[in-house]
Amino acid sequence: MILGHIGARKGSKGVPGKNFRMIAGKPLIDWSLDQLFAHPLVDAVVVSTDDPEIYAHAIAKGALEIGLRPAHLATDMAGKWGVWQHALQAAEELTGPVNAFLDLDCTSPLRLPEDITAALELYKIEHPDLVMSCCEARKNPYFNLVEPDDTGALHVSKPLPGGVVARQQAPTVYEHAASTYVVSPDYLRQSSSLWGGRVIPYLMPPERCVDIDTPFDFRLVEFLMQDAQKQKAQP
Repeated sequence: MILGHIGARKGSKGVPGKNFRMIAGKPLIDWSLDQLFAHPLVDAVVVSTDDPEIYAHAIAKGALEIGLRPAHLATDMAGKWGVWQHALQAAEELTGPVNAFLDLDCTSPLRLPEDITAALELYKIEHPDLVMSCCEARKNPYFNLVEPDDTGALHVSKPLPGGVVARQQAPTVYEHAASTYVVSPDYLRQSSSLWGGRVIPYLMPPERCVDIDTPFDFRLVEFLMQDAQKQKAQP
């Protein structure tokens, strides 16, 4: 059984109420939630939230009834891992054993259905503990990311002997794109953190990895989504 999951906390300092805010014609969460319900490989869907409105909305669409998220998992300091563990346990009490835990971040609505399929296929083939969506980093710590020393002078974040004078010479670095994850349920139950096992990348184009953290991000993603809708409507 493949369990689809979305975490949608009520609070947000950067964009208040962003998870249920309208964007390109429907609530932000629905761009990911509808992908889960429509995907042929997803057997059940669960939404972890502390927001009664979001919870009722998800249940009405067909999500499992696991109740609201516990208070200690509803703060802005609560990480994904504990939320995932709680959601898996609560869902399995209703569905029985889960073979793959598929998480979609609702603040990254630019993924395509084929990204979900490809991430699940990678998980099936490679048998990792976790598949994580990534994209090639726009900035590289071996070349053009810098940090100040105690005097305020700047230095390359990760210097190499002889230095790196061209971006093409720098080692490959990926951005952790909060979009799509596939997690082994056994790993999720036993590990205390995301990085405790074999984590492998599912590479996505950078233009599908924009995460909404600020009002600017929201405007940018809405523009990209509306532009895609216009292009799709053209004959």
